[in-house]
Amino acid sequence: MNPSAPTPFGPGLNIQGFNAPLRLHDFKLIAFDMDSTLINIECVDEIADAAGRKAEVAAITEAAMRGEIKDYKDSLRQRVALLQGVPESALHEVYQHRLRLNPGAQALVQACQRAGLKTLLVSGGFTFFTDRIRDLLGLDETRSNVLEVANGVLTGRLVDQDWGDICDGEEKRRKLAQSCTQLGIAPAQAIAMGDGANDLPMMGLAGLSVAYHAKPAVRAQAMVSIEEGGLDRLLEVVQPV
Repeated sequence: MNPSAPTPFGPGLNIQGFNAPLRLHDFKLIAFDMDSTLINIECVDEIADAAGRKAEVAAITEAAMRGEIKDYKDSLRQRVALLQGVPESALHEVYQHRLRLNPGAQALVQACQRAGLKTLLVSGGFTFFTDRIRDLLGLDETRSNVLEVANGVLTGRLVDQDWGDICDGEEKRRKLAQSCTQLGIAPAQAIAMGDGANDLPMMGLAGLSVAYHAKPAVRAQAMVSIEEGGLDRLLEVVQPV
């Protein structure tokens, strides 16, 4: 996406591949990434801080989000393995003291809900956090990964689930497609919003792809790129009329 391309929406909000504005009521589903999209942190990095391994884990996270690591599943297993021995209480500390909703998150979700859209949270992160964000924002459904805990500490492994082992980019895409089928809608009636390379598969399927303060490769491919301001800047492009 050319950051210098003219836009009627002011600085830091760029569009490509369609004529804006659109109507929010013409969409039926919005899918959000969580870490660094709906919320302000990468949870795995903050958990790693409790083990004194934040720099090591964050470096892997950054490379994965930039698309420099092609096997997201392997990168996540590497990071989770470095969490072995971290007390489960560290998850509560991260949620209570470090995690915040990104600006505009609640306003955007509420506007979508008022317009009748179903809301989906699909994350390469962990159920401990996605379940709480789901409840906080009243989201309809989540898909994410389960950290294994034994005797009050993290084992460094993930728990297999009925649908598979790890929610990576392809699982995000598959879950979005499944949700569209269940709702009886076309993917063109879905919005997908994220910031990292593992969001690109679902963003490529959706009728409208939105990058939020995203990595360069994601900004380049997204139809909407929010580079200044909050999540609710999407409502300038997809208007709740």
